[in-house]
Amino acid sequence: MMIRIRSRDGLERVTIDNPHATISQLKSQIESQLRVPVQSQTLSANQNLLLSKTPDDWSRFTDMANPHTPISSLNLTHGSMLYLAYEGERTIAGPAVQPAGSFGRKMTMDDLIAKQMRVTRQENPHCELVSFDRDAANAFQHYVNESLAFAVKRGGFMYGTVSPEGKVEVDFIYEPPQQGTEENLLLLRDPDEEKLVDAIAIGLGMRKVGFIFTQTISQDKKDYTMSTAEVLQAAELHSEGDLKEWVTAIVKLEVNEDGAADVHFEAFQMSDMCVRLFKEGWFETDVKDEIDPKLSKMKKDVVVGVKDTREVDNDFFLVVVKIADHQGPLSSSFPIENRIIPVSMNALKDHFNRTKSLSFVKRISDFHLLLLLAKFLDINADVPALAECVLTQSAVPEGYKLLIESMASAS
Repeated sequence: MMIRIRSRDGLERVTIDNPHATISQLKSQIESQLRVPVQSQTLSANQNLLLSKTPDDWSRFTDMANPHTPISSLNLTHGSMLYLAYEGERTIAGPAVQPAGSFGRKMTMDDLIAKQMRVTRQENPHCELVSFDRDAANAFQHYVNESLAFAVKRGGFMYGTVSPEGKVEVDFIYEPPQQGTEENLLLLRDPDEEKLVDAIAIGLGMRKVGFIFTQTISQDKKDYTMSTAEVLQAAELHSEGDLKEWVTAIVKLEVNEDGAADVHFEAFQMSDMCVRLFKEGWFETDVKDEIDPKLSKMKKDVVVGVKDTREVDNDFFLVVVKIADHQGPLSSSFPIENRIIPVSMNALKDHFNRTKSLSFVKRISDFHLLLLLAKFLDINADVPALAECVLTQSAVPEGYKLLIESMASAS
């Protein structure tokens, strides 16, 4: 019987002769075959073990803590996957060493680069914390849950602020044109629309701070945190974002203890090494026929743990970021761009009828409304001026008020 073991060093295999062996006997085989001492091992069927950083965190994974439990009672069969965390280092018997230098095989430049390209887990994110505006986060997840039923993927760019201490606040989410399937998310980006978005953000004292996407119900059955295609897309957008605190957020459905489904947010940073490998072109980017979506393929060998490999466990590239929420300066009640139902001027009329009791500046304090208006205004003068009124919550000049009210009433 073969059991697959995934650890910080990648994917390995352990062979067990007795299918009725206990956890204690399994750990002895891991020590014998993988050189990890029994007393250092924490085993679990839960992949989140590999995202935990300290022995204290590992101790919460107790599903395989009893050494006398037979592995058959855990529904482990040939080819099952387990997760292993351990302290310290280990040595693995490798192939015979070829001498390098003038008396043996010469080291090529590629060999030297690969020896230096060591992929390790990054312990600390540059982003101290990410906090989501409650209305913006709810507007995104509600659409994905209620209208798309988590059947196809959806994504958006997060905008907000970054504090000097590295805290990111997300105050609105812009959803670009896109096509989502069960497994993939194709962004059909509109450069002209993104210029308007950036102009509004600048006027609001904000900037692009990250990317948020959903995982579908079908993906929930697979044992990865992020698929290879998702890692590639996240690394590309992180590289483009050019912000060390850039955050990648995932929204998915998780079944709770009562059997009901809860919407769950997770936040990560792509590691510095991941972004570097992407920028330098190490990733194999053709993943249409990816055999194992948990592993990223490299064009050349890299060093992971104690071995050279071209396959890197995607969890190595993820750095967990703490999540909080807040009530930001904007509302998110206006219809959102690039969804199934296009946003028309009727939406503007309905919005103004619905918000008569608010001050004018409050009525326009919604990014998605500002984006609709920006398509009819001058990007260099009108858009920043209007956004600045929202930022400072100051009176909107009469000319803008008349223009916006006439647009609303004309529909």
